[in-house]
Amino acid sequence: MTTSEAVEEVRGWFTGRLPDGWFTGPPEIVLDREEISVIGRLPEPATASGGAEEVSETERAARIAGHVGRFRESTRDQRIAIAREAEHRFGQKVSWGVACGGHREMFTTLSVPVMTRLRQPERRVLDTLVEAGVARSRSDALAWCVRLVGKNTDEWLARLRTALEHVERARAEGPRA
Repeated sequence: MTTSEAVEEVRGWFTGRLPDGWFTGPPEIVLDREEISVIGRLPEPATASGGAEEVSETERAARIAGHVGRFRESTRDQRIAIAREAEHRFGQKVSWGVACGGHREMFTTLSVPVMTRLRQPERRVLDTLVEAGVARSRSDALAWCVRLVGKNTDEWLARLRTALEHVERARAEGPRA
């Protein structure tokens, strides 16, 4: 099964399993080897009068934060039960998050250790980040570097992931050994 087929299967299962009205559409599914992230879009909260009155950016951000917090608390038990079902079915941990307005918040995520071997020049980069107070440890510094690369190369990484999906499909269609 290709990655895109796996995402479609997981998205289909969650879309069928989630209670009606939780999200404005099917959830976004992000998969890796250890984790399934389920990110649903919430409608923006209505104003106090129910109309389209203008509010400050500060008030709008606070409304969204309150809306996200209410959703998180009111759905906690159901999300845990659904995650347990999914973990049993798919063999991976489930993390939850929402998007609302321009805000995106993950409620739960895994922090997975990754082993790597670095030569002295790479270790010196990490140590400089630690000594400068940018990171608390080499591990934090490495995570910071990965986030920075991911943020600054989103378009390139998206093209690379698309290319990998094509490779996976070609392998799946090829002869079996």
